[in-house]
Parts: sequence; C-alpha cells; structure tokens
Amino acid sequence: MSEIIKEIMKSIPSGKISDACFEGANIVLYTKDKEFFLDNRGVIRGIVDQIKKRVELRPDPAICMEMEKAEKKIKEIIPEEAGQTEIIFDPQRSIVVIHAEKPGLVIGKQGELLREIREKTMWVPLIKRTPAIRSKLIESIRAVLYENSDYRRKFLDKTGHRIYDGWIRGKKEEWIRVTYLGGARQVGRSAILLQTPESRILLDCGINVASDNDAYPYLDLPEFKLDELDAVIVSHAHLDHSGLVPWLFKMGYRGPVYCTLPTRDVMALLQLDMVKIMRSEGKDPIFTSDEVREMVKQTICLEYDEVTDVTPDVRITLYNSGHILGGAMVHLHVGNGLHNLLYTGDMKFARTRLLEQAETKFPRLETLMIEATYGGKDNVMPSIREQDELFKQIVKDTVARKGKILLPTLGSGRAQEVMLIIEEMVRKGEIEAMPVYIDGMVWDITAIHTAYPEFLNINVRKQIFHKDNNPFLSPIFKMVGSQKERQQVIEETGSCLIVATSGMLVGGPSVEYLKALADNPHNALVFSCYQPEGSLGRRIREGEKEIVMRVDSSGKPDVLSIKMEVHKIEITGHSDRRELMNFIQHCQPRPKKIIINHGENSRCLDLASSIHRQFKIETVAPRNIEAVRIR
Repeated sequence: MSEIIKEIMKSIPSGKISDACFEGANIVLYTKDKEFFLDNRGVIRGIVDQIKKRVELRPDPAICMEMEKAEKKIKEIIPEEAGQTEIIFDPQRSIVVIHAEKPGLVIGKQGELLREIREKTMWVPLIKRTPAIRSKLIESIRAVLYENSDYRRKFLDKTGHRIYDGWIRGKKEEWIRVTYLGGARQVGRSAILLQTPESRILLDCGINVASDNDAYPYLDLPEFKLDELDAVIVSHAHLDHSGLVPWLFKMGYRGPVYCTLPTRDVMALLQLDMVKIMRSEGKDPIFTSDEVREMVKQTICLEYDEVTDVTPDVRITLYNSGHILGGAMVHLHVGNGLHNLLYTGDMKFARTRLLEQAETKFPRLETLMIEATYGGKDNVMPSIREQDELFKQIVKDTVARKGKILLPTLGSGRAQEVMLIIEEMVRKGEIEAMPVYIDGMVWDITAIHTAYPEFLNINVRKQIFHKDNNPFLSPIFKMVGSQKERQQVIEETGSCLIVATSGMLVGGPSVEYLKALADNPHNALVFSCYQPEGSLGRRIREGEKEIVMRVDSSGKPDVLSIKMEVHKIEITGHSDRRELMNFIQHCQPRPKKIIINHGENSRCLDLASSIHRQFKIETVAPRNIEAVRIR
C-alpha cells in the first residue's frame, strides 16, 4: 500500500474501507457501508483539505444494486423530457454512465435526482450529453473504454503508483531542460522533451503533413528513451501535434497520454483518417487502428483548470488556448515551487465565432514557450469584419457566374468556423441560400463539437443547447458520404459551397474536388488556413498555374491547369503578430524567459527580437535538436 493511502486510512474510522486504489493522480476509496457511502459526515472533505489531492468515495461493487434492476430504477427516476438515450454500467468502478440530450434534467435541481439515483441504486451516476449529431467515433471510443474497463483500472492504478510511490531516479540536483525534437523554427512535427532529474515528459508528438523528407520528429536522439518516458501531453488534436502518438504505442510505450476529452476524440479521428489516406495512396501506414485503440485505452482526460500530478515532481494544468475545440495550453509546475512553465501549443488570443480567447492568468509563471506561426512583423491579419466582407463578395461573384466555391479546410476548428460564418450569412440574408457540401471528416468532427458544447464560446453554446437554433444542424449543410455522392456534387450544374479536408491540399477529398474544378474559370478556390512550405496549397496560393500531379509509368506528366480564381481569407485559429504581443502584455504574471517555437525561421527570430526589445525579457528561438536549460 502506498504511503499516501496509509496516511488517508489513519483519518477514516476502522472497517469502513474495503479497497483503495489510484485512478491516475486521483485516489478512490471503496466502502461496503451503505450509510458511510451516502453520508461520510465530512471525513472525505477533511482528507482532501489536508492532503490537497482529489479523493473519491465509491460503493464497493458488492453493495451495488443488480444492473438490470438499477437500470429500471434509473429510468423511473429520470424525467422523459431529459431525452435519456443510453445507460452503461462500469461494474469495476461502481459507475453508471447515463447519456441524455438534456443532462441538466437528469441532474435535477441542485443535484436532487443524482442523489436519488445514488440512494436507490448504490451506483455513482455520471451524466454525458448525447451529441445533437450522432458520432460513430465517440460511440467506438466509449465501447473501447467499457470493454477494457478491467485493463484500464489496472493501468490507472499503475499510473498513480508512479506518481505517489516516490523518486525512482534518485534526486541529485535541481535542473530542468527542454529538447526540441521537432517544431523549432518550423511549422510541423511539434515534439518537445521536458527533462527534470526525475521526469521525462513529451509535450506533443506530431508529424509534418506537408513533407515527405522531414515528416517525423527526431526520436532517435540519445536523450529520448521510450522506456524512460513517464507521460505524453497533447496540447490539441491537429496532426502536426498529435499525429505520431500512436506510433509511440507501436514501439512499446505503455504510459499515460494527457489531454482534454475533445482532443482525445478528434485526434483519434484524424489519426485513423491519416492511416486511411496513406493506404489509399499506396503507402504503408506508420501505425494501424490497433495502436490508435491502444492510445485511447491509456489516455487520461482532464478538464480546463483541473490540476493533476503526472510524475512525482511535475504537476500540470490545462488552460483554454482558443485554437480549436479542446485545445489547451499546458502549465507545468516543476518541483515544490522550483519552476513554472507554460507551453502554449497553438493559441488564439482573440474571441472567435467558435471559441473564447486564450487564458492569460496563471498561478505562477517563469518560462513561456510560445508559437510564432504568424509571428513575423508583417503577419498582421485584417479584422473579422473585413474578412467577412471579402468572403461575402467572393461568394456573390462566383454565384453570379454560376461557379462552385471550394474551401479546403482543416477538419477541426477551421471547418466549423467556416460553417458558422456561412450559416450566419444565409440566416441574415447576406448571401443566398445554397447547398453547402461537407466532405471528409468535417462532419464527424462537427458531431464531436455538438458533444462538447461546454468547450465552445457562450453564444454557440446557447444555440446548441436550444436544438432548434443549433447552427450545425442548418438544412443548408449536406453531408457527402461516398465517392458517388462526391461525383454528383462535381457534376451538379448549380452553384454550391464545398467544405472539404485537407486544408493544405495534401490528400483528402479537397484534392479530388480541385482536380475536377480547377480548369473552369467560373469556379473559385478559397484558402482559409496556413499553407506550410512544400504543400500543394502553398504552391497554388503563391501563383503556380501548372501543377504536375504525378508522372505515369511511361514518364508522361499529369499536369493540372489552375484556371479557377484563387483567393485567401484569414480565418485562423492562430494569433497574428499583434495578438501574440498582446498575449505577452496581458500574461499574469509576466514571464522571465520566453522560448519561441512553431514558426518559420524568420518569423521565430523576428518575434524573439521584438519581444526582447519591447518587454526586456530574455528570449531564445532554438533549432531542432537543441536543448535549452531553463533552470
């Protein structure tokens, strides 16, 4: 038994606890005493106040009502208008998960219905929102977790022992360093190894989707040893931050992955889609769905602002980054007050149609690791109003000449932002109603957005809670589900908008639409996201009119002529230069050192220089393979 559990047991009356274990950093106690479970008279709260850790009391499975009877009783308690859709029991943990369209009606006034369920069934109820749009992926992830509940309980307990059972490497001196395995002076393959005398933590593990030669992080460096890795923390789901995480499991990693719930779901979807695209292009996938499944089994999901230990000397808190659904900035508290770092990942310091702006207040902060995607002195974006007007005009002009508009987008974040813009313009009569075809994984990711409205900004949240106003359910949106339907969209004579992945035109249905629509000057191509160096999107955006798509076996090139109009609007989940500087200005407390990453070489150097000049803060813009000692 761990020392921390021994200490807890001293504060609990004898004979009350039948079992004790860890669920990651959380401590779970089981009791066979029904009265003690229903009212422990403040004993557990007193322990929490004393040890400053999350402690939960649950009924021992032996005293839980039989599942069949409990399900019947729960259905009697829940009002019909709550829209209860599914009840799933996790007998290993004495938890019953209740899915409903209106979770608030299941909870009841001041939690009265939850209390009634506990009292009548002796199960611990957890309420989950039923997505307004059905998501097969969410259902699959839940099935994986429920099917492997015994494995997961053991894994979480093992993780807790690593956190609480003391130092395994032997503390010699206090130091902290970060090594850039990828994402330094470049956009793509973000991966940063954080090392302390006791911990080895990987911040993100992405791929460079626009490059064949430099696609993967430098995971062959001598200091990166997979068998020593304690934890992986994923800031958000985009593949340049999460695309290589399943490969770690293929190579034998069996530790935890920390992220938010939406990040877990969206990154699994994007990873599976990447495997599918690689296979369709005749390439061998670097991992399979088995490794994605393994990753899901070992993911520990956190809420924003939830503090949790991940190793004996590192505690993390995830804060809203404003970038995409569930995107997080990672705050790391190292040692007992030794040092505090904030890794922003990708962030947006401005409120968008979809999300609230990035958080700026932290308990303590000495070192900031910030992105520079749009960090150059000329990277100042036009206002949202200007971009809306430009987009409106592009749509009107294209419709007037009976053309189609192709919007290649990132499946997560940018696509939903684009959908909200189009829905609002149609609703207000600013553009005429026309079909908006949603292709690729955009629809699946939109379904995930409707499952986690609490991560969206307050306006969208209100619309989603009132189903009649849910913007994602507008009748203008049509899902494209097959190659045959895609061909029908291409051959249809009327004007339409096509929102398709990938946003950089590197694989995915957007490339198929481009091939079909490019040679017609009536059509329009609208870029709305960052186009990395080397990507097809970047080449077209910079003016190339003849693109060699492939060379056949006889050596004859297949050339694509770009005759359609090409436009660029800035609907970005990244902060521009002005917002990055404002973020630093508003950071509380002000950091003492800033490390610049995730930007092209010149932009990283330019941002580092400007921050140093304006704020008199020490800055550094490391290269890949460089290590920075920060303490």
